[in-house]
Amino acid sequence: MMHRYRTFIRQSALLTLAVATLSAAAFPAWQSLTGRWSFAVVTDNGTGTPSVMLTHSGTALTGTYDSPRGGVRKIEGEVKGDSVLFTVLPPDPDGVPYVFRGVIVNANSLQGSVDFSGMGGATFTATRHTP
Repeated sequence: MMHRYRTFIRQSALLTLAVATLSAAAFPAWQSLTGRWSFAVVTDNGTGTPSVMLTHSGTALTGTYDSPRGGVRKIEGEVKGDSVLFTVLPPDPDGVPYVFRGVIVNANSLQGSVDFSGMGGATFTATRHTP
């Protein structure tokens, strides 16, 4: 009887682990980041509030980044699991790209850090506009 109980516990533990692993791996399959987002980019010099339009297809992430200081810039990046990595491209070849690294907190929230190509950094949070 004790052997059956141990086997049951072991199988239950393995099933729980498998479900948790599949749930974590499946997150991006049902989640799309496509939409309009409000970002808060917090630097030592204050907080910027760009508006971002994202298009998420497979692992690819594209869009536009619109800020009062930097104007409209293109976005190129990717989504892997719950991680987001994208670059806000400079408007000209001599400009500075912004590299955003973050996590998907939930369907309507992102957070992470920004690297201004060695010229400082920042943190960010983002909230999706809901219809």
